[in-house]
Amino acid sequence: MARLDRLGTAKEVAQLGATLGREFSYELLQAVAPVDEASLQQALAKLVEAEVLYQRGLPPQARYLFKHALIQDAAYQSLLKSKRQQYHQQIAQVLEERFKETAETQPELLAHHYTEAGLIAQAIPYWQQAGERAAQRFANMEAVGHLTQGLELLKTLPDSPQRTHRELTLQIALGWALLVTKGTGAPEVREVFAQAFALSQQIEDLTLRFQALWGLSSFYMTRGELQRADELTEQLLALAHRMQDSTFLLEAHYMRGLPLWWLGKFAPALEQTEQGLALYATQPSSSRTFLYGRDPGVYHTALAANTLWQLGYPAQAQQRMHEALTLAQELSQPFILAYALNVSCVIASLRREGEAVQEWAETVITLSTDHGFTFFLAWGVILQGWALAERGQGEERIAQIRQGLAAYQATGAELWQPYFLVLLADACGKIGQREEGLTAVAEALSMVNKNEERWCEAELYRLKGELILQSGSRQEAEACFHTAIEVACQQSAKSWELRAATSLARLWQQQGKRAEAHELLAPVYNWFTEGFDTADLQEAKALLEELAN
Repeated sequence: MARLDRLGTAKEVAQLGATLGREFSYELLQAVAPVDEASLQQALAKLVEAEVLYQRGLPPQARYLFKHALIQDAAYQSLLKSKRQQYHQQIAQVLEERFKETAETQPELLAHHYTEAGLIAQAIPYWQQAGERAAQRFANMEAVGHLTQGLELLKTLPDSPQRTHRELTLQIALGWALLVTKGTGAPEVREVFAQAFALSQQIEDLTLRFQALWGLSSFYMTRGELQRADELTEQLLALAHRMQDSTFLLEAHYMRGLPLWWLGKFAPALEQTEQGLALYATQPSSSRTFLYGRDPGVYHTALAANTLWQLGYPAQAQQRMHEALTLAQELSQPFILAYALNVSCVIASLRREGEAVQEWAETVITLSTDHGFTFFLAWGVILQGWALAERGQGEERIAQIRQGLAAYQATGAELWQPYFLVLLADACGKIGQREEGLTAVAEALSMVNKNEERWCEAELYRLKGELILQSGSRQEAEACFHTAIEVACQQSAKSWELRAATSLARLWQQQGKRAEAHELLAPVYNWFTEGFDTADLQEAKALLEELAN
């Protein structure tokens, strides 16, 4: 302060510069300075000579940097509050009027200056712009900060329809940023979207209501509350029809198909996603995006891939997944790419292709680490662990799967856990850890009964039978195989039925019941028209040949 006081009139220029920031341009300082150009340059030369500022370049292209943040702080704090607010207001207005490119590319600067000027109503839209812009460039933690700041300031304004609308748009933007950074099942995501949905009932903006309902549906789905998600997605589809907007209808068909798939209703799920894909094909590329560039085509195609595998079309499933991954790579959006890569891992694991799972999982881990996708990172760790266990690295990789499961559970997500436990039980069974495998199966079946996530229920009963067989209890194992076949038949899940029928036929072969085994397995195998290069169909074929001899 003493050094600044000795600078005389240059002190005021230092104070104004400190209001601009740690670093500022000559051009902007000149635009807001209350002195003529000669006096301004003289004052700046004095500040540079006194080593208060560093200078790069020559006016009018020069830039200035405070030698130390403490010097900037001292200059800023020496201003009276009224003068400080006056400077901030003046800077914000100059940025708006004369530096339009800066205002557009760095809205957080105007948000900051209007906030410090005490002009809250002017600041909030810029905080929202800053948050949305950060989200669009995948700086989601930064987006959370900007949007939260906007919401905090909004609380100081009186109630009005305009305030409700602004709060709703901020909450939806914040919900998306939290969804990406925390995971869809995080409590913060539910809190934000529940508030947004409540607000959306107060205004007649169906687009915002759709987005709020979409976020809330996603939360309940990820938390495994599938009946609630089923109800909400029905509302979502009805709302999209009411809006008569193909973009939102496209998204609604996908969301409607998801809980059906999780519940093991594969044929209705495929019907929804096929309607969505048919609609997607008619849309110009410019109108296909939904929220922050999210392209529903990737999600529809990935869901179709998963559903087709269940229904007994492994080759079509692989082709659809290839299409989804190709589209995700073309979009160059990290979050969508991480999702597509993880679903590719799942499809490859269903096809029992460990090498492909390992390759994609490693990419997921790198991508998710770089962008802070905790949800997808845990997913990738689990699938990589299973792939390496498949290739002979047993106990070490079982520990990795458990580590990934713990990280996944920490996100609040329950969806997918039964399948991740399938992978754990499968890895345990391969190295003879029977009890650990059975514990994983029991935990998964408990979650199936709690949440009704039934898409891999048949495989859980089949795995339970295989693990029980390791102790020689053939009667109990046979009962598990029968249950697996029954569940698969109820769901029209031909791929699971084939796998369970192969396990039971192999058991009957060992018991000398070769004719019964052939009679059981042959019609299931003969139903298939594709995918004969997959491990499941090759094993079934080999077993049928043994049984025929």
